[in-house]
Amino acid sequence: MKSPVSLLGALAAVCAFGQDEASVAEVAQISGVEEIVVVADASVRARQGDLGSVTTVDAEELDLLRANHVHETLVRVPGVWVQRGSGHEHLTAIRSGVLAGPGACGEFLYLENGIPIRPAGFCNINNLFEVNTEQAAAVEVLRGPASALFGGNALHGVVNVVARRPAGRPALSLEVGPYDYHQARAGGVLGDVRVDVHSTGSGGYRDDTGFGQQKASLSHVFEAGPWEVSNFVSATLLNQETGGFVRGYRAYDDDDLRDTNPNPEAYRDAWSVRAISAWTRDLGDRQLALTPYLRRSSMAFLQHFLPGQPLETNAQTSGGAVGRLGGVDGSLSWNVGAQVEWMRGELGQHQDGPTIGSAFLVATRPPGTHYDYDVDSAMAAAFYDLTWSLSARANFVHSLRVERLAYDYDNHATVGNTRDDGTACGFGGCLYTRPASREDTFTDVAGRIGIHWDLDDRSEAYAVAGRGFRAPQATELYRLQSGQTVADIDSEALTSVEAGWRWTGETVDADVAVYAERTDHLIFRDADGFNVSDGETESSGIEFALRGRLGDIHRLELTGTYARHRYAFDRDAARGEQIRDGNDVDTAPRWLGSARWHVSSGALRSELEAVYVGSHSLNAANTARYKGHLAFHWRGSYRVSERMTLFARLLNLTDERYADRADFAFGSFRYFPALPRQFYLGVELGF
Repeated sequence: MKSPVSLLGALAAVCAFGQDEASVAEVAQISGVEEIVVVADASVRARQGDLGSVTTVDAEELDLLRANHVHETLVRVPGVWVQRGSGHEHLTAIRSGVLAGPGACGEFLYLENGIPIRPAGFCNINNLFEVNTEQAAAVEVLRGPASALFGGNALHGVVNVVARRPAGRPALSLEVGPYDYHQARAGGVLGDVRVDVHSTGSGGYRDDTGFGQQKASLSHVFEAGPWEVSNFVSATLLNQETGGFVRGYRAYDDDDLRDTNPNPEAYRDAWSVRAISAWTRDLGDRQLALTPYLRRSSMAFLQHFLPGQPLETNAQTSGGAVGRLGGVDGSLSWNVGAQVEWMRGELGQHQDGPTIGSAFLVATRPPGTHYDYDVDSAMAAAFYDLTWSLSARANFVHSLRVERLAYDYDNHATVGNTRDDGTACGFGGCLYTRPASREDTFTDVAGRIGIHWDLDDRSEAYAVAGRGFRAPQATELYRLQSGQTVADIDSEALTSVEAGWRWTGETVDADVAVYAERTDHLIFRDADGFNVSDGETESSGIEFALRGRLGDIHRLELTGTYARHRYAFDRDAARGEQIRDGNDVDTAPRWLGSARWHVSSGALRSELEAVYVGSHSLNAANTARYKGHLAFHWRGSYRVSERMTLFARLLNLTDERYADRADFAFGSFRYFPALPRQFYLGVELGF
C-alpha cells in the first residue's frame, strides 16, 4: 500500500485547502459541447447528445449533500438504485434489479472523466468507492445500453464522475457526526493545478464496522504548442471492518439484532491509483483527441459470507489509449476512433483453517489454496458516431462499435477440484475448481440508431434503439466450482428501445422516458454450480423528473420510476433458487422515487428530501418480500461571512427502521439495517 498512501500523504501535505462552492456554470462548462474536446470528452452528456436519458448531479448538489455513501447521491436519479452495503460497499441497479455475484459488476460501466476506472474483464462490484464522487464537479448517469459509445460493460448504463478543473478559491471544511464520524476536506488551486483531498472515518453504527477512507484528485490544464492538454491523477484508500447480514424476519427492526455484527472478523482493504492525460488539437476543420491512461488497484477482503471464510486478494495493472477524429461536412457531423487497452491481473483465494459445519461442508471446502492465477487481457475497439441534420429541427443519429477482448489465463495452482496438494475431497469432489491455463477471445458489436426533434423552443422529443454488451468477466471464466472444467459462456447482450420528451418552461421543467429492454445470454450460476449464459430477462418502464420553481426562493423536485423486470426463462439456479418465466427479478422494486423541497434565500440553503423504495421480491421464486420504506432527510447551510459557512445534515429524521439491503438466502431472511437518526455538523473556511 505504500504507493497510494504516499501519494495521498503528499497531496494532503501540499494542500491545506478545502472544497470551494463550484457554481452551476462550472458544470455547464464541463458538459458544454462548445468547449474544447478534452472538456467534452470528460462528459458522457456531451457524447450522448440529446438522444437518450442522462441525469447530472452537479457540484452545487454534491456540496449540499456531503454524502456519507454514494447511494445518497444517486438516489436523485430516476431508474437508479445503488443499494448500500456495509461500510462503503454497494450493489447497483440501473434499469434492472440490484445485481450481485462475481460478474455483476460487468453490467455497468463506471467512468472517471470519460475513462473506465477498471479494465473490461476485471471489475469489482463495489467499484464506486474507488472514485472521488464527494468532491466531483458532476456525477452523470446514463441509463440504457451505451456500449456503442463507451464500450463493453455499458450494458444497463454508465456512471461518470467528472473532476473539477483548476478554478475556485481554496477552502477547508471539517465535519463531525454520530458513531465517531469525522471528515476533513481540502481543495483549491496551487498555481495552475487543482488539488482535492478528503479523509473520512467512523466507528460504525453496528459492532466492529468502523472504517477509514482517504481520496485525492489532481487536475492540471495547459497548452503544449498546438495541443490543449488536460491531466488528471486520482488515488483512493479504504480500510474497513465489514459487517455481515443480521438474520431473521425483519431483523432490522429488532433492538437486540439491528446494531450487531455476526462477522466481527470481516474486513476489506483496498487502494487504487489512476492517471489520465487528454490531448486535443485542431487540424484545419477537424479535431483530433488522444487520451492515454494508466491504472493500478489492489484489494484484500475476508469472504465472511462463505463457509470457511477464505481470504481473497486481487490486483490489476492496466493502461490504454483512446483516439478520436471528428469534423463537420455539410449536414453531417462525424467522429471516428479506436481504443486499445492491456491488463495484467491476479487473483488468489486461500483458507487458513478448517471449515466449520456439516460433514459435507468440511469435506468439500478444505483449507489451503482455492485459486491462484494471473490473467492478461488485450482489448481493441473501433467505433464511429454520425449525426445527420435532416432539417432545422430534426437530427438522425447512428453509432457503431466493434470490440475484441482476449484473455490469456495462467493457473498457478493444481488443476481440477482437488485440495491444493492434489488429493481428492469427499462427497464427489471439492467445491472449488481450477481450470487449466487457456486463452479465450470475445468479439462483440454494439450500435444505436435514433432521431431527435426540437418540437418548439421549449420542448424536444427523441426515439432511439440500441444494443449493448458485456463480455464474461475473468472471475466467471476461471473461478469455477462444482467440477466445471471449462466455462463455455457467451457475452451478454441487451437490446433496448426508448422514447422520451423534455420540456423547459418558465417555472416547470419535465423529462419523461419510456423504454423496453431484453437481455440475452444472461450469465448466472445454475443448480449444478456451473457458470452458464442461457438466461433471459425482459424489462419495461417509465421514468420521470419534474422541477418547479416557486419564485426566487423555493424549488420542488420529483423523480420517479415504475418498471417491471421479469425473468424470461425457466431454470433451477444455485443455492436452490427457482427461476420461472414471468416472475419478477429479485430485488427489483416496481416503484422508486424521491422528492425534494429546496429553499435558497440569501445566505441560507435548505433541502428536505423524501426517498421511497417500493416493496419487492427477495428471491427468484417470488416467495419472500421486503415491504419497502420511506425515509426523510434534511440538509442545510448558512453562510456566516465570505470566509465562513456552517452546514448541517439530519438523516433519517423520523428515525424510521428499515433495511438498506434485504435478501433471502439459505432459507432465511437477512438484512443490512439502516442507520437510525443521525445529525452531522460542520464548518467550511475560505481563504
